[in-house]
Amino acid sequence: MANPLYNELNGGNNPFGQFGNMQNFMQRLNQLKQTGVNPNQMIQQMLNSGQISQDQYNAAVQRAQQIQQMMNHQNGS
Repeated sequence: MANPLYNELNGGNNPFGQFGNMQNFMQRLNQLKQTGVNPNQMIQQMLNSGQISQDQYNAAVQRAQQIQQMMNHQNGS
């Protein structure tokens, strides 16, 4: 049985909206890396400016940790 988060990323109740699935998410992540943008600095600016709330930030951090765990599991770590 697949991980529920994996199912979400690959077509279920997708938390990534515009990313579509895990493959698209990884492509967008690689594109971001190529721009040289610091995602931590970007999210901190959004938090400081009020574009996102502390609760939204906390939820995003939790989701990112889940994704990281899933990716580590897939890579055999």
